[in-house]
Amino acid sequence: MILSKGEKVFIITRRLFHWDLRRHFVGEVQEVTDSTIRVHGFAFIFDDTSQQFIRRDDMRIRLFSLIDAGIIINILSQDINIEDVHYKTNEKNHRIITDDKSFSMNVSEFALNR
Repeated sequence: MILSKGEKVFIITRRLFHWDLRRHFVGEVQEVTDSTIRVHGFAFIFDDTSQQFIRRDDMRIRLFSLIDAGIIINILSQDINIEDVHYKTNEKNHRIITDDKSFSMNVSEFALNR
């Protein structure tokens, strides 16, 4: 199995059209099958008005297909607390996700406001 129960993941849902919602998800894998993962965590949606990813307040359980070409799954460090993960802009004006401790990942799509 490529993913394991307990792994922490950052999932990006690819947009098919420029007007599609930009959705990201940070969570911990609860269950894994050959084709699906069940993840408990936080949804982030891009707000066009503020040009920021906004985290939904409530934790959610989502299912993701491992055979769907429309998602990108990044494996995160196991020592992060997913409740601490948020978006910010770094000194190079790139969008990053971070826990403000030991973890940070550049998630820019070329420039901050794209």
